[in-house]
Amino acid sequence: MEPAPFHHDIAAAPEGARAFWVTAPDGVRLRLALLAPPPDTSRGTVLLFPGRTEYVEKYGPAATAFLARGFACLSLDWRGQGLTDRPLGDPATGHVARFSEYQTDVAEVIGAARALKLPEPYFLLGHSMGGGIGLRALHKGLPVKAAAFTGPMWGIALPAVFRPIAQLLAALTHSSGFGHTYVPSTKPGTYVLDAPFADNTLTTDPEMYGWMRRQLETHPELALGGPSMTWLNEALKELRQLRSLAPPAVPCLTWIGTNERIVEIEAVRRLMRNWPGGTLKEVEGAEHELMMEPPAIRDAFFDAAAEHFAAS
Repeated sequence: MEPAPFHHDIAAAPEGARAFWVTAPDGVRLRLALLAPPPDTSRGTVLLFPGRTEYVEKYGPAATAFLARGFACLSLDWRGQGLTDRPLGDPATGHVARFSEYQTDVAEVIGAARALKLPEPYFLLGHSMGGGIGLRALHKGLPVKAAAFTGPMWGIALPAVFRPIAQLLAALTHSSGFGHTYVPSTKPGTYVLDAPFADNTLTTDPEMYGWMRRQLETHPELALGGPSMTWLNEALKELRQLRSLAPPAVPCLTWIGTNERIVEIEAVRRLMRNWPGGTLKEVEGAEHELMMEPPAIRDAFFDAAAEHFAAS
C-alpha cells in the first residue's frame, strides 16, 4: 500500500485519518482510507461502503462518530468515482462494465483491513449503492459479524414514465455500443452542485448540504455526474438477481427515510420483512442520506448502529 491524497481540509475526520492506494488484480488503482484509527479500547472495525458518486472524505464525520463509540473505520472510493481510477474518457460518467467488478473492490477492503491489522470483529455499514454491493458481499461470505444499512440500493426509484422500459432500453443501449452514454435525465454535472437545497433528495439539514457543496467546490476532482446506460443495465440485473435470494444469515439493522426518493423504499421493506432477526427503522420525513440528516437523526443512527454491532 502506498500513500494517497486525503483532503483533511474538507473531511472533518479524526486525527490520524489517512488514505492509501491499492491495485486490484484487474489493474484498477483504488483509493482506500483509514478514516478512524483503532481507539485504545476497540470494539471492532466498521467497513463503510459508500454510495454512488461518493468519496471517502464525505464520511469523516461518520468516522468521528464511530470512533467516539469505540470503532475503527475503513472506507474506499469505488472504481469509477472519487480518486479511484475512472474507466471512461469522460470522467464525469459513473460507469462499470459489470456490477461484479465492485466485489473485486470489496476483496481489496478486506485485504487492507487484515494488512493493517485492524481490530476484529468487522462490521458492514453500507449506504445506497454501497448497500447493494454490501448485500451481494454478504451472500458471498463477507467476514463481518453484523451489518447496518442506510437507504440501501435494493431497488432503484426510477421515474414512473421510464420504469416500464428501463431494463429493455438499458440492455439495448448497452448491446448496441452506446452503453457509455448518460442515463436519460442525468448529465455530467454532479447533483449536489446543481440542485438547490430546497426540495433536494439527500438531506433536510441545510448545514450538511452546504458542507457537501463546499467539499466539491474545493476539490472538484471528487465530483461525479450521472451513471452510464451500461451501469444502469448492470445495476438492474444485479438487483433482480439479489431479489431472488433469501436474506443472508447476518444480523441486520436498516434505516430509511419516509421521504426516500432515490432508492425504492418498498424493495427495502420487502427484504427486511423476510430478514430473520432484521430490524427496519423508517425515519419520518427524512431523505436519502440518514448520516447527513440533522444531528438528532444522525446521532440516533450512530447510537443504534453501535448498539447493534456490540450486541451481535
